[in-house]
Amino acid sequence: MNRWKIPAWLEAEVRARDVRCVYCGVVFTSPTAGTRRTVATWEHIVNDARIVTPANIARCCGSCNASKGTKDLRAWLSSSYCRKRGITEDTVAGVVRRAILAPPELVPPGA
Repeated sequence: MNRWKIPAWLEAEVRARDVRCVYCGVVFTSPTAGTRRTVATWEHIVNDARIVTPANIARCCGSCNASKGTKDLRAWLSSSYCRKRGITEDTVAGVVRRAILAPPELVPPGA
């Protein structure tokens, strides 16, 4: 489990899936060679740290992560940041489009 409480199996799955920012599509670089714009950060698509599932955990660039912060996904997609960068519901990665259509929810333990 990493410091964000993402289990190793999920971290590996998401790293393999998200080789680009799930929002703006920038290709990630190594942390030592990149900038805030190109270094991958961990993201909860729906801002609930208790939802630790493949449908809610993603990687995005530091710029998108800082801009989105704790904003609701739909509200953030309407922001000036997204408008300036051409980020829309149609341009984001599939995992984000699926979260827009059916937001991930917290599954109670034992359910």
